[in-house]
Amino acid sequence: MILLNDSRTRRRRLTVAATAAGLLAALLTAGPAAATPDPGDAPAASKDVSASTEAQVDKAIASGEIPGQDEVVHSGNLQHLVNIPKDVLPGTNSDLAFQGRYTFAGNYDGFRVFDISDPKSPKTVAQVLCPGSQNDVSVSGDLLFLSTDSSRSDSSCNSTTQPATEKSSWEGMKVFDISDKRNPRYVAAVETACGSHTHTLVPERKNVYIYVSSYSPSATYPDCQPPHDGISVIKVPRNAPERAAVVNFPVLFPGEGPDGGGNPGAPTNPGVSKTTGCHDITVLPSKDLAAGACMGDGILFSVKDPEHPKVIDRVQDNVNFSFWHSATFNQKANKVVFTDELGGGGAATCNEATGPDRGADGIYDITGKGDRRKLVFRGYYKIPRHQADTENCVAHNGSLIPVKGKDIMVQAWYQGGVSVWDFTDSAKPKEIAYFERGPLSTDTLVGGGSWSAYYYNGYIYSNDIAKGFDVLKLDDRRTAPAERVRLDELNVQTQPDYFD
Repeated sequence: MILLNDSRTRRRRLTVAATAAGLLAALLTAGPAAATPDPGDAPAASKDVSASTEAQVDKAIASGEIPGQDEVVHSGNLQHLVNIPKDVLPGTNSDLAFQGRYTFAGNYDGFRVFDISDPKSPKTVAQVLCPGSQNDVSVSGDLLFLSTDSSRSDSSCNSTTQPATEKSSWEGMKVFDISDKRNPRYVAAVETACGSHTHTLVPERKNVYIYVSSYSPSATYPDCQPPHDGISVIKVPRNAPERAAVVNFPVLFPGEGPDGGGNPGAPTNPGVSKTTGCHDITVLPSKDLAAGACMGDGILFSVKDPEHPKVIDRVQDNVNFSFWHSATFNQKANKVVFTDELGGGGAATCNEATGPDRGADGIYDITGKGDRRKLVFRGYYKIPRHQADTENCVAHNGSLIPVKGKDIMVQAWYQGGVSVWDFTDSAKPKEIAYFERGPLSTDTLVGGGSWSAYYYNGYIYSNDIAKGFDVLKLDDRRTAPAERVRLDELNVQTQPDYFD
């Protein structure tokens, strides 16, 4: 049921039981924060909470402080148009990409293609079974790219999971021909060191370059030993994608010693992930600029020569950031928003105990010019609604909403839902709309919620880990000008120049 209730925008105050706080502490101190669960597993392992915590969640629902279990709520200016449940692919839903009237939705078991000609009634045109988490997805012309970051028996779509220590294990990038959207055709695979957790396209007329982000989760991966302080650069000829190959592995964090030059993490910086690679990169091709979210570090770098990216500046936040997860530029390229995936996406970090500055977005202004540009911290943003201790919630994937003269974005927060917020004033960001569901469970911490929430040609599309594909419509004078902006293609990590 859809419930319009603006009164829910007040900050929720939920008492946090000691057992829930202990669970969070365990998740944060068990080792480097994982950005996803173990490959092939559910979005987050189910964890029973104490009877007192369950009683508090039930009490908060009864008092209206949080929505009821699975109840849909949203601000009055954001309408929920439709939900399309999972179908053939039962795994974790992941990222989204767009082209023309189509949306491509990643899933740990493959990807799904929707026809969104009528956003109120999306139609499935293809479902491709090709297991291999995360199946981060992007498109360019007739090509679709899929990340594999779990150890597979081979590079085929019939592969099975196997220990990474096996010599035959495979991880990396897969390439599909999508000239026929109803029949995507698998055409190439490129193995990369440490697999491909996420990837980012740097498209050119004849070639597509792929920046492959991966990192070392443990010492058990033989091809992923620290220091793993770089990214794989793949070159894909558009006319011959079968010739796709790694052309460089630029080291972004040069340094001496076994761990390279990135953030050393604990014990030097308690609660901070050691940098052993990058989680995600966003490029702004019109400005030859990129921002990297790299575990314990945030970086700004030039992609003027796409095969040889050059780091311009590097920042750390060893007080409030645990795991630098993703990045979003504003249109003028004088700001970048970094997300912190505190607890690895599987913890309840949108509660009062965690506070407003951890598991949040960090807003940085970009000052100076050319290779002398610097990242300067300005403020944090976190959704202003506390969630239950049974809801995994943290800053996740979002995109700009293109409004000239304003900096507005929409963002996924797992079970915290979808938030539309304004960061025109970097130091005073504010939410202007939201959508969310009540907890999936009132007695167990289970993984779910919106993985990615993106604005595309007048609508917001969200890929919910457990519930499926959602379409939302924003009706707000502050974002109305965005309705006139139309794109032929959108990969959010390859940010377009909306007003070119």
